[in-house]
Formats: sequence, C-alpha cells, structure tokens
Amino acid sequence: MLFSIWIYALAFCLQENQIQHKEYEKKYYPNGAIKEEGWVLNSEKIGYWKFYQQNGKLSSEGHFFNNEKDKYWYFYQPNGSPESEGHFKEGLKNGWWSFYSVKGVLARKCQFKSGQLHGYAMEYKNKKLYKAEKYENGTKIGEWYDLASFKRDNKSQNPE
Repeated sequence: MLFSIWIYALAFCLQENQIQHKEYEKKYYPNGAIKEEGWVLNSEKIGYWKFYQQNGKLSSEGHFFNNEKDKYWYFYQPNGSPESEGHFKEGLKNGWWSFYSVKGVLARKCQFKSGQLHGYAMEYKNKKLYKAEKYENGTKIGEWYDLASFKRDNKSQNPE
C-alpha cells in the first residue's frame, strides 16, 4: 500500500514537472546579434524580458504575465536614449506614462486606463510645463496653456 502511494506521488510530480516546464529562452537575429531573452513557461512569456535592436542596443525591457506585458516597462530609441516608460496591466497601458524626445528629454506625461488616455496629459517644452490636457476614455475634455487656469478649473481634484 505504501509503495503504491509512493508511485502515485512520483507520477504526479513527473506530470507536474512536464506541465510546468520553465526555461530561459534567447532568440537571435540572422546576423547573430541577440534579439530577445527571458523566461518561458509552457510556451508563454513570463517574468522579466529584454528585447534588442539589430545594432545590439536595448529596445525594450519589462515583465510578462500570461504572455502579456505587465507591470513597469522601458522603451528605448535606436540611439539608446529613453523613448517611453510606464505601466501595463493585462497587456494594456495603465497609469502614468512618460514619453521622451529624440534627445531623451521628458516631452509628455500621460495617464492611461485600459490602453486609452484617461486623466491628465502634460506636455513639456524646454523642460518646462507647456500645456495640460484632460482625457476621459480617450476623448479630450479639457486643455490649458497656463498654470493659473489649470489650477482654477481643477481645484476640486487638487486640494491645497
């Protein structure tokens, strides 16, 4: 009896090991440069991944969950400077995102919900706030070019 329980336990462990097959994967461009690397579980991307441009520079990095982008991600321009960064939830942009100019200077910060602009979007010129917009489910519902009118119109959302 004890032997048969042991056999069943061993068979269950072997079956679980086959089902939960986790491995580190690397893929390469035809020129031999690394293209992407990260963890795969049952043919799905999980955990932290890095993606590269053909010139070898990083193009993006972040987490996957159930084969979808999740948590915080970084995206880079061909010159290596930042392009954008922000949160994903279930594969869609969610929360605050930052977008950068070709020189890597902050150009825009936006709030997203389920992949659509939802909340505030701030635009910067010469490292200073230039314009503010407000979105609801992807539709612009407000726009301001001076801080005084922005504060006046948004006083209930930004108590002092």
